[in-house]
Amino acid sequence: MLKQFVTGAVLAASVLYAGAASAQPPATTTQPAQATTTTEAPKPNDYSDGKAWLCRPGRADDACAIDHTTTIVAADGKLTRETWKVDPNAPVDCFYVYPTISTDPTPNSDMTADPAELNVIKQQFARLGSKCRPYAPLYRQVTLAGLQRLLAGGGGGGSLERGVQYDDVRDAWSSYLKNDNNGRGFVLVAHSQGSFILNRLIREEIDGKPIQSKMLSAMLLGTVIAVPKGKDVGGSFQHVPLCHSATQLGCVITFASYRSTIPPPANTLFGRVPDPNMAAACTNPAALGGGSGELHAYLDKTGKTITSTIAPKPWVTPEQPIDTPWVSVPGLLTARCTSNDNASGYLEVTVNGNPDDPRVDDIVGDIGRPGSPLANWGLHLIDVNLVMGNLVDIVGQQTRAYMAKGASR
Repeated sequence: MLKQFVTGAVLAASVLYAGAASAQPPATTTQPAQATTTTEAPKPNDYSDGKAWLCRPGRADDACAIDHTTTIVAADGKLTRETWKVDPNAPVDCFYVYPTISTDPTPNSDMTADPAELNVIKQQFARLGSKCRPYAPLYRQVTLAGLQRLLAGGGGGGSLERGVQYDDVRDAWSSYLKNDNNGRGFVLVAHSQGSFILNRLIREEIDGKPIQSKMLSAMLLGTVIAVPKGKDVGGSFQHVPLCHSATQLGCVITFASYRSTIPPPANTLFGRVPDPNMAAACTNPAALGGGSGELHAYLDKTGKTITSTIAPKPWVTPEQPIDTPWVSVPGLLTARCTSNDNASGYLEVTVNGNPDDPRVDDIVGDIGRPGSPLANWGLHLIDVNLVMGNLVDIVGQQTRAYMAKGASR
């Protein structure tokens, strides 16, 4: 599986570089080996130093201090403007671990915030600052260059859950708990490599421990979380169940997204686990209670994702200027959790385009050249963009439930 994954990662990178003018290597997903080859243990980072964090509350010069104003494009072509602002008095915190986006040439990234790290904060995390205080550490993640070296050397080693990348996140988490948390509730948020790292962190530091009572939810996206078939706990985690409502606390939201027209193929990178008694968990942020729901997506107006830019078609015809960084398209996207012969659980995304109305009928976000997507990756590059509005709403509802629970004690 490791070799298949790394081959897919390198192929995806070559396709993106060839097919997109501003493309960068794609985010990694499943469990590649630890890329650090030196025998000398890396020195721990000092996470009491603000320079080790991309986002911290109340900083003017902060990766999360960006504009999230959005143009709403209605089905009839009408454009309206949605404003956004951070809540400096948010009663809970969000702790985020970003996916593989580093273009550093070394096996593991450095601790300098490059454009890739700043962009992923913009795409996947900063908007949550309207509901929670944002914490996002820099960490020495496995880079695409590290995966390429592993492929050339035949693979081997451990998984993303072991190595300096995990140690950094664990140290950042410990520093946050010691210096910043002050007994507050928190939401964990991650994608791809970040989700694998938080998977281990939850197992070792949170699952079944007193701190779990402070966890509103863990949003582990673009990964595979195992559960026993027909159950919602007992696989990856022993005491942390899947979320079934937006007011449930201490639970997990997880999925990998695929177009309804391009379901997971036989070589899918997501949606399956090797144990025949287990299934890949899927929780739909648009309908946590089950069934289909409308995705409240926030899409970059230029078509930029976490690793590439492929210009979308005009958002409305006749084309009108979009002067905000973000676009939302209510009613265009719906999703449900489902399965097929290749994947026991995944989020099926349906694009409800109507050629008879003036609004755009499709979105960009696949890995690969336009018209030739790599089906096994699904919509990995926009997993989080697709559900960002739903996640913001869930954090708001979980916060109210958490505060009410505290008040009733």
